[in-house]
Amino acid sequence: MPTTRQSAVMSPSSQPLVVVLMGPTASGKTALAIEIAKALDLAVLSVDSRQLYKDMSIGTAKPTAEQRAAVRHELLDLRPPDQPINLQEFRQEADQAIAAEHRRRGVAFLVGGSGLYIKAITQGMTPPAVPPQPRLRADLEALGQGQCYALLRQADPSAAERIMANDAVRTQRALEVLYATGRPLSQQQGSNPPPWRVLELGLNPSNLKQRIAQRSQTLYSDGLVAETQGLQQRYGVDCPLLDTIGYAEAAALLRGELNEQQAIEQTTKRTQQFAKRQRTWFRRQHQPLWLDAPGQEGNPLERALSAIEHVLG
Repeated sequence: MPTTRQSAVMSPSSQPLVVVLMGPTASGKTALAIEIAKALDLAVLSVDSRQLYKDMSIGTAKPTAEQRAAVRHELLDLRPPDQPINLQEFRQEADQAIAAEHRRRGVAFLVGGSGLYIKAITQGMTPPAVPPQPRLRADLEALGQGQCYALLRQADPSAAERIMANDAVRTQRALEVLYATGRPLSQQQGSNPPPWRVLELGLNPSNLKQRIAQRSQTLYSDGLVAETQGLQQRYGVDCPLLDTIGYAEAAALLRGELNEQQAIEQTTKRTQQFAKRQRTWFRRQHQPLWLDAPGQEGNPLERALSAIEHVLG
């Protein structure tokens, strides 16, 4: 038998609802999302640019097997790491998952920290339909990420501002679009808002630095180095996703360039820098209800459920 809250979600409405739980890395989104999903009988639709790849579980802090058994998760493990998925392709996957949840419950629940992906879904961004260019990608890989990013900064500074300097996948995609169409990616991302109501919820804990430091320690104690070694064996040491936070430091440890403590410290530092950029994005691009804002009454779970119930009427 559904609970009162679960029944309320099924109430008919003129427009379906998309609830988004966003926040920087290590802010506690996964644990809270599971509690919200349990209370309302929802699936968790992950919006994370690395968790969508198979075999990358520890380094991306992907929900554990136990967490995935407790609540259904979608948009995870879509492709192997050597088959990059672009924003347009991810949107198509996400739109299908959202439509399925709207048919089932009238509400879809997105959870993640990848701000551009969230914006693309909720605001209907329409990235250019440029298919992958294998030969160009091979040439860009041969140039190296440093030179590719320098090219992007010169050719499309607006896109470069949104892309991390070591993000080879998104750098290559931006250059791919530029060379294929002759126009910068930042000038081609129009929008077609979908016919949904959107409720944005956010987590931004005051102790985020400490949480990130603990997360970094946990990644290594849980087996990040062994996972990185396995990924190198399966997909090659030059796989661009292995140059992202955590995996790059673990790879340096495997090469003997860092010891474990140095790797943990560098992972912590880079994650904190990334979280700062995430916070800036959410502040500028979104207007979520911050569930853990100072002085707010109630715990984050109760505040989230109350906000959802209020929107549902």
